[in-house]
Amino acid sequence: MKIAVIGTGYVGLVSGTCFSETGNEVTCVDVDAKKVEKLNAGEVTIYEPGLEKLFLRNQKDGRLKFTTNLAEAIEDALLIFLALPTPPDEDGSADLRYVLGVAKELGMLMKEGEYKVIVNKSTVPVGTAEKVNATIQEVAASKNLSLTFDVISNPEFLREGVAVDDFMKPDRVIIGTRSQKAIQVMSDLYAPYVRQGNPILFMDERSAELTKYAANSFLAVKISFMNEIAQVCERVGADVDMVRRGIGSDDRIGKRFLFPGIGYGGSCFPKDVQALHKSADDAGYNFRILDAVMEINDEQKQHLIPKVLKYFNNNIKGRRFALWGLSFKPNTDDIREAPALAIIDRLLEAGATVAAFDPEAMKNTRNQIGEKITFSPTQYETLHNADALIIATEWNEFRTPDFNKISSMLKHKAIFDGRNLFDLAQMESLGFHYESVGRKKISIPENKTSKPETV
Repeated sequence: MKIAVIGTGYVGLVSGTCFSETGNEVTCVDVDAKKVEKLNAGEVTIYEPGLEKLFLRNQKDGRLKFTTNLAEAIEDALLIFLALPTPPDEDGSADLRYVLGVAKELGMLMKEGEYKVIVNKSTVPVGTAEKVNATIQEVAASKNLSLTFDVISNPEFLREGVAVDDFMKPDRVIIGTRSQKAIQVMSDLYAPYVRQGNPILFMDERSAELTKYAANSFLAVKISFMNEIAQVCERVGADVDMVRRGIGSDDRIGKRFLFPGIGYGGSCFPKDVQALHKSADDAGYNFRILDAVMEINDEQKQHLIPKVLKYFNNNIKGRRFALWGLSFKPNTDDIREAPALAIIDRLLEAGATVAAFDPEAMKNTRNQIGEKITFSPTQYETLHNADALIIATEWNEFRTPDFNKISSMLKHKAIFDGRNLFDLAQMESLGFHYESVGRKKISIPENKTSKPETV
């Protein structure tokens, strides 16, 4: 099939590349000429494991192209995917200006007698397919054109860090349309991806649109619930890891998304929870669970700060902290809503300095916050002259560090771990002051390291 993908952000680039991998001819469109130039030169503009190999192979074979010319991209395309940003407005609602703006352009460019399927791949509020349809029809009517097309919903469920695997072997494919013609087209398109028998679920457009918000919001609820349990564990002397294993073995609950930490971030969960809450509010319903989820997550991002302050007698002015991890999760360079950024803000406000390392996200962080912090070339470089270590992202390379090196380089043998990377017994045997989330605090034995001085 010939496919146009409008937007070369995270969803658009992964989708376009993976569609080309099964033999489709894909043209991706973006208004950013410099970005398109980089892509055409073979430069992948996001970090996603496994993507570059597919990208270069399909580009070399001529199945994957990039352009700024929308008319050129859609001319012979049967399928037009809208993979455009839908950022939150101040009230939490999804901003559809980019989606509806492209819809207007499509109304101007599409021709009579050519059937096309226009697919909302972006995460959009309920009713967006109808708005896109109406926008195209309105423009076409102004030109006295009679266009033949379907607008359908096909939300993505890609997890950053494993997005290529998620796309090539999806748990399920959700398609919202009542058009038999569009159903056949989408069935043919996705057949290579569901050969193992995973379902393609067809439903109406509004249900498909809501399914994406419901899925992400439910996962945010699970994460927030475990963060609340972690808070209780710290107060009653229980171990959240034991509780997690205990409830995760119940197949009604499942093991995934039960790891406590310092909150969720990224491009999906925060935005989608807000958008679903706003959509419910617009429909006259107060989605009270989501109120709590948003409040819990904002507070959880600050979970380590009181522990740091208490250790340093509530004064960290002039202190220097090593920070491991900037991305909101491992295996991505995405820093949107990353807990690390909230931690950095609080430390800087209190008069401290920060030296940070992240395997992939330092460039994006520097672009966003400038030189407010020091960016170190390795994780151990952050430890020079640092008073303590804070861990904000669970990159694999942080899981088994050289603890002797950490001990020798830190001024204080103190680690504040927002991702529960290390074993409590090991940290106790090594003599660290170690604090994590929802687990026992390990205090430094006086004979193994200096006590924090009063500042």
